[in-house]
Amino acid sequence: MADTTGHLYPTERLKCWGEAKQIRQDYYEDFKNAHETGGIRWAGGAWSFDAVPYGLGDDVYPLTGEPYGASVAFLKDFSVRCQEATEKAGYARDLCSYMRNYWGSILLDEYAFGGPFPRPDFMWQDHICCSHAKWYQVAGELEGGDVPSYFVDVAVGPMTEITDARVDYIKGQLHDGIVWLEETTGREYDDGRLIDAVYNECRSTSKWAAICALNKAVPAPLDEKTMYSLYVLGTLMKSNRKVADFYDKLYKEVADRVERGIAAVPNERCRVMSDTQPPWAFLKVFRYLEKFGTVSIGSLYTHSLIGAWEVKDDGTWGPRTTPQELGVELTNRDEALDWLVRWNLNKPEWQHFYDPQLKSDMMIRIAREWKLDGVMLHYNRGCEGLSLGIAENRLAIQAAGFPVMVFEGNMGDEREFDEGRTMARIDAFMETLGMERLD
Repeated sequence: MADTTGHLYPTERLKCWGEAKQIRQDYYEDFKNAHETGGIRWAGGAWSFDAVPYGLGDDVYPLTGEPYGASVAFLKDFSVRCQEATEKAGYARDLCSYMRNYWGSILLDEYAFGGPFPRPDFMWQDHICCSHAKWYQVAGELEGGDVPSYFVDVAVGPMTEITDARVDYIKGQLHDGIVWLEETTGREYDDGRLIDAVYNECRSTSKWAAICALNKAVPAPLDEKTMYSLYVLGTLMKSNRKVADFYDKLYKEVADRVERGIAAVPNERCRVMSDTQPPWAFLKVFRYLEKFGTVSIGSLYTHSLIGAWEVKDDGTWGPRTTPQELGVELTNRDEALDWLVRWNLNKPEWQHFYDPQLKSDMMIRIAREWKLDGVMLHYNRGCEGLSLGIAENRLAIQAAGFPVMVFEGNMGDEREFDEGRTMARIDAFMETLGMERLD
């Protein structure tokens, strides 16, 4: 427990907040307007190997589906219309809610950022979640059935079982994919741009992990609701220099906050973490926690959906060492793809698709190293992949000695979230932690 005396820590607004918002806005506008300047649009997931299409040029703009689905979810009225359009078209309500928001946006021909839905020139997606490839197969059909699509199978096992053969299996698909990109777009591929993009991805994802690690400090310099608006840039274009440079700047600012004792929640006296995607239409739950002097320091999701981690020499979790830091110089396409594949196969959030114990171990590590008092688990019906094994996670975390609260909901479908019931559960959980509401 951080502080029980009623002490108020100093707090202040992030100086780079406006820049983060502008990068996100420009991203969606650039995708919409790409064809006006002769650029290329492609669509895929936040986990796709987005470094690879950068070899086609600087005027190649992605739309990653999960962040777009979350943006739709935040616009509750629009999201409901998207969900209803998808259901009317015959798609089941228990499918990924991000995917249904995305499909509904196409069916309505309405882009969440204004105008009709911009048609991508090709689909570029990997496949680890059960929905990934089918998401863009259907999206291509809804767009007219003639959108070229390429899918990469990455389900080769957890990082503890990585072999050269498994790396080569994925790398071979990417080599073939580059040939496919050249044939599909009519552009010549530039390996130098690929190498730069790989460097950028390693830098941005490692630096985001370093930023999250700063939240081990008491008081925490960032709260989870704020972190959602910051981590998202990596889900949009993790291989873009603009994002890598921004995270370098953000790290310096957050490190300065730690040094000066600047708190995200000025009355911090209790620390928790959440899990998986939040109910985007009801982010107020995180502000409600502050009424008890409670800060959510993030989650495995916010830390490592994009963040790259490794166990350091002292046994703690820290940012993964980049090729730049190791003095590794990438000189050709194969070297760049080899590094890219190995980097991604170590994603923490990919591991628990294979065994819930892998996720439990990581969550318990966070609970210990980030000095938590409790854990809040979202039984998220909107995402089968990241909710896989969540009941087993609950039992393991409790066995490790941490109180656990669960609440039901859906990240992208506000019809499946009971606000009153969830707030009542938070009240009860805070009471078990000995937290009373503060004036």
